[in-house]
Amino acid sequence: MKRSLSITASLVGAASLILLAGCTTDPSVETPAEETSEETSSAEWFDQELFDKQDAERSVVPEGPAEQPYLQTINAEMRDTAEYASEGAKKLCFANASISNPWRQTGWITMNEQLKELQSSGVVSEMETRDAKDSDDTQIADIDYFIAEGNCDGFIISPNSTAAMTPAVERACETGKPVVVFDRGVQTDCAVTFIHPIGGFAWGIDTAEFLIDNLDEGDKVVALRILPGVDVLEQRWAAAEKLFDEAGIEAVDYFTGADPAEIKKIISDELAKGDVQGIWMDAGDGAVAAIEAFEDAGKPYPVMTGEDELSFLRKWKDTGLTGLAPVYSNFQWRTPLLAMEKIFAGEQVPTEWVLPQSPITAEELDDYLERNEGMPDGHYAKFGGEDLPGYPQVWQDRVIP
Repeated sequence: MKRSLSITASLVGAASLILLAGCTTDPSVETPAEETSEETSSAEWFDQELFDKQDAERSVVPEGPAEQPYLQTINAEMRDTAEYASEGAKKLCFANASISNPWRQTGWITMNEQLKELQSSGVVSEMETRDAKDSDDTQIADIDYFIAEGNCDGFIISPNSTAAMTPAVERACETGKPVVVFDRGVQTDCAVTFIHPIGGFAWGIDTAEFLIDNLDEGDKVVALRILPGVDVLEQRWAAAEKLFDEAGIEAVDYFTGADPAEIKKIISDELAKGDVQGIWMDAGDGAVAAIEAFEDAGKPYPVMTGEDELSFLRKWKDTGLTGLAPVYSNFQWRTPLLAMEKIFAGEQVPTEWVLPQSPITAEELDDYLERNEGMPDGHYAKFGGEDLPGYPQVWQDRVIP
């Protein structure tokens, strides 16, 4: 056998006020690679209620069109938007955390292709965008600029961080214009809808269960984490660490800044201490570097979880290792614009718009590689833009708008 662990799913009724979501975050942040200490323990990030909620949502069949996962919902409670109904093309104002990594760049390209569609149909006149470049202060200033400008018919906000952005989001809500928050959350429910995949705990459960199922008690897992303090990334590790502890898997974790050289050094140092049977990542950036460290050391490939970035999928296929590609659904970048279309039409939208989040398994690997043939390594397999007019050329060219 390799050991298996079952999780009891219990769906909780009340949603937490703190709306937690995130994305593959900025690999350019300079974070020294170091093993985490008790002071940075994941225990402070563990939330049993959210863990149980997201665990249960993993098995829910989403409602909505099968071929349009970016419009699907999970356990949605609908909100009336009749107060925002009006005719004519609207100007949207988008305060974006950044486009500083491949996940965000892929989504930004997809979002702009969706925008062209809504401009052609007369729903949107323009979308003025400000890029905060991973700075809380800059994004707060961006949102306040939009408010002061007074020309926004609706606000779309992808927060740089949770707590810091909350007052600025509330100020946008106070304008009376519809606000849509997506990707990462804030500590207010004033937005018309908050859009995100299931979440970090779901990622952590998917990945830890996979490794536990394919490893033996006492095996060692090295966890490669990008940086501390980002809610969804911390939740991923908090869930995984809990399950590893319960299953008797030895797990050590390091912050890497997604620096390939640091990742190789970490793996090389761990292999020098003894065998490493598994690799866990809270995002796929640097996955290839981790695999190459095993090759450089002449060691057997580990059981590994990466992400649906094509660089990992291709290396997974080439090596034949035992792998899983968890997904933080990149197609969510289309949903805020489509939500605005519904809001201006006075149609109901979910108060919390939870999108499906399904890992790519070994049985699906060839299919997703075939679907994304010709795409660059930094592309994400589940980007959800195949039905947009610019497909596939604009993603292949990877020109960032």
